[in-house]
Amino acid sequence: MNDHWNSNHYKNPLSLAQALIRCQTVTPTSSSNALDTLERALQTLGFLTWRVPFPRTGPPEVDNLYARLGTKGRNFCFAGHVDVVPPGPGWTVDPFAATVVNSHLFGRGAVDMKGAIACFVAAVARILGCQKNLPGSVSLLITGDEEGVALHGTRRVLSWLHEHEEKLDACLVGEPTNPHSLGEMIKIGRRGSLNAQLHVFGLQGHVAYPHLADNPLDRLLSMLMALRSYPLDNGSAHFQPSTLTLTNFDVGNSSPNVIPAEARAAFNIRFNDRQTGEGLKRWIRSCCDSIGGRYALTCTVSGEPFLTAPGQLTHVVHKAVHEVTGHTPVLSTSGGTSDARFIQTVCPVVEFGLVGRTMHKKDESTSLADLEVLTEIYQHVLEGYFANSPSAKYVPSTYKEPQERAGRDRE
Repeated sequence: MNDHWNSNHYKNPLSLAQALIRCQTVTPTSSSNALDTLERALQTLGFLTWRVPFPRTGPPEVDNLYARLGTKGRNFCFAGHVDVVPPGPGWTVDPFAATVVNSHLFGRGAVDMKGAIACFVAAVARILGCQKNLPGSVSLLITGDEEGVALHGTRRVLSWLHEHEEKLDACLVGEPTNPHSLGEMIKIGRRGSLNAQLHVFGLQGHVAYPHLADNPLDRLLSMLMALRSYPLDNGSAHFQPSTLTLTNFDVGNSSPNVIPAEARAAFNIRFNDRQTGEGLKRWIRSCCDSIGGRYALTCTVSGEPFLTAPGQLTHVVHKAVHEVTGHTPVLSTSGGTSDARFIQTVCPVVEFGLVGRTMHKKDESTSLADLEVLTEIYQHVLEGYFANSPSAKYVPSTYKEPQERAGRDRE
């Protein structure tokens, strides 16, 4: 089988999507087999590839892949992940068999987001089949640590790229952004996310003698009421209002005649660009202090809100979606967090991928027609991005080739 045949083979996204799905890359197990599969495909198309693994607490290490085609001009990056959530019960097909039923591809990761990765590779293969060379550079940053704590994936690869003087000029993340049909929505930003654990302490006692005890439930409820007494804000130009949602309430008291000694609650705040993580932490503590008593508060911010203001990148993606699908996509900041929150610190980033209706559910699937349409959209994005280059000569990037091709850097 010659290289030319292999290159043509990758113009159809289905075979690569199936191969990736058949790699059981459930977080936190190793994603190396899926990255091996993807790396072989990219090398066939002429990409230089580097594996960038990082150790985490306990085995296995997190494996990541960076690949680049071209060494000059602007660098357009596609970012994504091959790790997936557990399949869960109730599937009507094997979640890792990548079965095609009624013109739909089934499997864990078909939508989120191995299908989109295969579509981007197919888009590049089709462009190369027509013109052999791109007027710039194309790269992929693919991690095995997105569905978990995301400590050793995209964020650390970006640091690795900086150390090697590798510059990204624009990025498209292949997250499933469309609610119902392909072409509905492009994500141009994301809300921030804060998780809080509130632990209130009291004094255990008998319910018949409440004056001899200190009931922590009363104060915990008062604290939560204070936090929920009024809206955080009314939203902003590109963001919906910030929201506070209770996620847990735990006393651990199995006796009906005992006042407990402590009580816990947890909540999440999804916040817009009118808030900051530090500002919200101060506000939460102020509300709790106003009630008084002894308590412990732990707050973790997994990401601050960010926005890629409408400009060249958003225009190129918006135009590509409209040209291929006929839809006029909404520019949205809704939904959860993604690795775009790390990428936005180094270059403009938007997100566009498949229909997310079945992601993380049983029988996750995408239509074969959507795989083809998404490939066409990605091809239009690449062609549109390089066609709108500021000059025909292209300003060379600060690309500095690492010393070893496919080298494995370790911390």
